Amino acid sequence: MAGTEPEDARFEERLRAAEERRRRADGAGRSEGVPGGALVAGLRVGAELVAALAVALAIGWGLDRWLGTAPWLMVAMFPLGAAAGVMNVWRAFRREGS
Repeated sequence: MAGTEPEDARFEERLRAAEERRRRADGAGRSEGVPGGALVAGLRVGAELVAALAVALAIGWGLDRWLGTAPWLMVAMFPLGAAAGVMNVWRAFRREGS
């Protein structure tokens, strides 16, 4: 199996090159290096917060209609949705920073 050593070396070389390309691509996608990165990050924060609140309020509204407790479950779900949105934003920025 003398022919496997050059193949292994070529594979290792291609693997290193692919890892380097991935590392460069990951670095290029960060908010700090992109001119519109702050806008993208701001839109993402807004979307995360609005989506979490919308889902929580929709669940509260649906439960209120089903159980006839309007508007109490929707009011109770608002802080839960806000907390979920803030947690999502926190996770997104922790991932972005690491």
